[in-house]
Amino acid sequence: MAEQVCISCKRNVSNKSVARFPCPSCGKTEIVRCGDCRANAIAYECKDCKFRGPN
Repeated sequence: MAEQVCISCKRNVSNKSVARFPCPSCGKTEIVRCGDCRANAIAYECKDCKFRGPN
């Protein structure tokens, strides 16, 4: 299994509970976010279309 990295904090989250979803704007990039960043509403940016969330 490939290493997964949180898009917000850049930590390895391979062995943790994460949220994975396609970019809400372009659908091309898989967004991977750790529980800490989700709980604290830390921003992320899609590398393909530059969409910024959470809104």
